Amino acid sequence: MNRFLLIPTVVLLASSALLAQDSAEDWHAFINAETDARFDDIVEWRRHFHQNPELSNREFETGNYIAEFLRGLDMEVTTGVARTGVVGVLRGGLPGPVVGLRADMDALPVPSRAGLPFSPEVIGEYLGDEVPVSHA
Repeated sequence: MNRFLLIPTVVLLASSALLAQDSAEDWHAFINAETDARFDDIVEWRRHFHQNPELSNREFETGNYIAEFLRGLDMEVTTGVARTGVVGVLRGGLPGPVVGLRADMDALPVPSRAGLPFSPEVIGEYLGDEVPVSHA
């Protein structure tokens, strides 16, 4: 997995530590260390989401999974946003700029062609037809 793709997740997970720092540090080394420490967990989460896809406005299990994870980080969590959306807010101790991260969590009504052990075998309903569902 590309290390660059892990950076937003690592920044989110480590944001409370980042907010608490008083001086400028070697951010590159910090991000690399945090990525290395969480790499296996991040791969596991990615595989979980890809193995359990849900179509748009039906991401109830995905939303619950994300909400519980964010609660574990002591974030303020709001669920049911636009039906299945999740918002997590992490408040720092100091005033200043904020960072927003946004991600889609809906799958598409198409078969997976990856052929990996974590490829989905999910069937959903789309436009009245039963269709394979995946994060293509």
